[in-house]
Amino acid sequence: MVTGGFPCQDFSVAGKRRGFESHKDHNGNYITSEIATEETRGKLYFWMKEVIDITRPKIFVAENVKGLTNLGNVKDIIQKDFSSAAGNDYIVLPPQVLHAADYGVPQSRERVIFIGIRKDLLKPTALKNLEKESVPEKYNPYPKPTHNYHIKDCRLAQFQTVRNVFAALDEPSVSNDDSQKYYSQAKYMGAHCQGQNEVNLDDIGPTIRSEHHGNIEYRRLSAEHGGKYTDELKAGKSERRLTPRECAMIQTFPPDYDFVLSNSYNGKKFAVSPSGAYKIIGNAVPPILAYNIARRLQQVWPLYFD
Repeated sequence: MVTGGFPCQDFSVAGKRRGFESHKDHNGNYITSEIATEETRGKLYFWMKEVIDITRPKIFVAENVKGLTNLGNVKDIIQKDFSSAAGNDYIVLPPQVLHAADYGVPQSRERVIFIGIRKDLLKPTALKNLEKESVPEKYNPYPKPTHNYHIKDCRLAQFQTVRNVFAALDEPSVSNDDSQKYYSQAKYMGAHCQGQNEVNLDDIGPTIRSEHHGNIEYRRLSAEHGGKYTDELKAGKSERRLTPRECAMIQTFPPDYDFVLSNSYNGKKFAVSPSGAYKIIGNAVPPILAYNIARRLQQVWPLYFD
């Protein structure tokens, strides 16, 4: 298999949405050519296609932001380009938007998933079913929801809340975990700016952004700043932003996965700073969502291949 998440900034509704016309590279630097090329980040999915051309995996999975699906015909172009990998040797099913909360992630996060399957290795029955306009559920490689956030079905598990995943965390002032102890000290910027909301502990959290300026959402806001959830403030806890560990828990990373690393190398306080940790976490696919995709592929694999 090949998996990848090609750059999303130029497709995201949070950005300028230049799409294929972006003139920035993957580091955010402007490229001076008059036309957008395969070096610009809006077209870097071509390099994932190049890897597929070379390695010819049985299956590939590509991920991007939901905003890609309503930006002109970008989705159709990318689907067609991926299908042409290795000499038109892949079925690329219509991409689906998966909401992370439907799979046990306590977060409002929607991502579009492309799945490509190598045709020449498929069993004849699988090839026939995957080429149908409506793929039978038995052969559908996309995972069905496991939690009842959007689908109110008693057979599904109760959706996860922020409170559940925060339950075992200490406050930063008493924590020995660097990813919980050190966090953004950015001042409140006003409701009109990104990252100025507080989480509702009894619901799913907001989308964890790749925010390296420190404007990450709040664990709790004071009444002065429009805070709505007062239980923790009444218990004597102070207004503060989410820690990297809390963001990672909302993303469903294991609680012992290290993000902020403090040391004295070359006189610096951090090997990985809180701002760097927020960026790493916000760029990631939630592990539990990735697990559900992988688990579904494991289930259909014997149907597809000898």
